[in-house]
Formats: sequence, structure tokens, C-alpha cells
Amino acid sequence: MLIEGNPENIFLYAIGEIILVVIGILIALQINNWNNNRLEKLEEIKILISVKNDLKNTISDSRVFKPS
Repeated sequence: MLIEGNPENIFLYAIGEIILVVIGILIALQINNWNNNRLEKLEEIKILISVKNDLKNTISDSRVFKPS
């Protein structure tokens, strides 16, 4: 079909290829966004754990040095 060189067929084929490329790019962008969100959540969890541990240490230290 494409070998015949019919301009209409070539045009439809080109449009199909462009649509496939755009869909591929959109899928890649979505996967990248999901991965970035996952990494941000992991970083947030690390920071929250660090804050929790710092607060525990501060409370523990304040109990040790509390005047009686």
C-alpha cells in the first residue's frame, strides 16, 4: 500500500507515526513524574524520621538535666 506512493497513504502513515511518537513521549513523561514523586516522598520520610529522632533526643536530654 505504501509502496504505491499514493500521497494520501503516505500522509496517513506520517500522521500515525507522529501520534505514536507523541503517545510515547507522554508515557515517558508520566513515568518520570511518578518516579520523581516517589523519590520526593522517600526524602520527606527520611527528613521526618530525622526530626522525630532529634525531638526524642532533645526530650531525653532535657529530662536528664532537669533540676530537682
